[in-house]
Amino acid sequence: MVVSSVVAFAAFGAFWGVWGASVPRVQHQAGVDDGRLGLALLFVGAGALPAMLLVGRALDRWGLRVTAVAVAALGGAGAGLALTAVDLVALCAGLALVGATSGAADVAMNAVAGRAEKVAGRPVITRAHGVFSSLVVLASLATGLASAASLPLAVPFAAVAVICLAAGAFLVKALPAGAAEPERDRAPAADPAPFDRRGTVPFLLIGVLGALAFASENAHQSWSAVFAHGELRSGTGLSAVAPAVFAGTVAFTRFALGGLKAAHARAVLLAGAATAAAGAVLIAVSPTLLIAGLGLAVAAAGTAVLFPTLLGIVSRNVGESRRGRATSAVTTVSYLGFLLGPVYVGLWADAVGLRGAMVAVAGLAVALFALAPVLLRLSGLGGPAGRGAAADDGSWTAPGAAVRRSPGAVR
Repeated sequence: MVVSSVVAFAAFGAFWGVWGASVPRVQHQAGVDDGRLGLALLFVGAGALPAMLLVGRALDRWGLRVTAVAVAALGGAGAGLALTAVDLVALCAGLALVGATSGAADVAMNAVAGRAEKVAGRPVITRAHGVFSSLVVLASLATGLASAASLPLAVPFAAVAVICLAAGAFLVKALPAGAAEPERDRAPAADPAPFDRRGTVPFLLIGVLGALAFASENAHQSWSAVFAHGELRSGTGLSAVAPAVFAGTVAFTRFALGGLKAAHARAVLLAGAATAAAGAVLIAVSPTLLIAGLGLAVAAAGTAVLFPTLLGIVSRNVGESRRGRATSAVTTVSYLGFLLGPVYVGLWADAVGLRGAMVAVAGLAVALFALAPVLLRLSGLGGPAGRGAAADDGSWTAPGAAVRRSPGAVR
């Protein structure tokens, strides 16, 4: 099971490494400007959100082998995009399909990693995400070499499609058949609503901070190669290094700072936001690719700690019976920022140019820095253990509220 999670995350990282390094060439092939590219990227979310909602039911009904289908389909969707994205309409359609398969694969492979961690009794999820970041770096660099060698755009996408198909075949054999959990472990049908309004609010507030963090992170990941190519006149091969620098720094930072204690969570959040803002400003004023790379590394180091820290705050302040629903509330709102970050850059780039857009990205980090103390306090989760309480039954109680008993386990 542990190997299965590593394989799934590796294939997922390989795909997004190829994509990040190929954005300028995809843009050129489709013949769209920065504003239209930003609009097209919105279709990734349009495909991902419904798929993310549906794949959970598919996993419950058919089991973890759904992951194999999703991963293999992602590789096929990428290859199809590379072959057909010759105008705006085709680009949007291809990105919608990529978003749907990516959203499904994302949820499914995290389910595999979660099951692996439970079965193995040791950390798996964090290491699996590290594998993802590492493969993004390697695939970005390989794609840059392919671009420098003037290989067709379809070549790296075809290569990653083969990787995804191979991963899917492995997962079919390695993952157990049937439902993801034994029937006896399923939650009762009662309590269909995940939260009442009062119980949801703290996690939605944390989600707003997560949205700002993800918007900044994905803005850099999606536009760094475009910035290097368009503003600094680097070749497509060198431009492809930019996403690799970002992903590599994110991976290193997360591994290096992953052991910080809960007492430092607020300080890490504020320091990360300030660092991310400084990095974005440095990119905006960079005269050379070297300075832009330094700024990108600084921005990556700052954004790397933001969302994991927020998830850690939530995790420490929610009981097991509500962990899934609390995490869902936070990640759903946060994912909106991930989707809108590249679009945000595209709109600003159309209005004031890419350098001005990088200043606007710095503004996202400044907003997070300003809002974090306020929203953490309002949520009741501001301290290492929060002001809320994890009740004996695992439910979370807002400050000053009575403990509300859960009628059953929450899946």
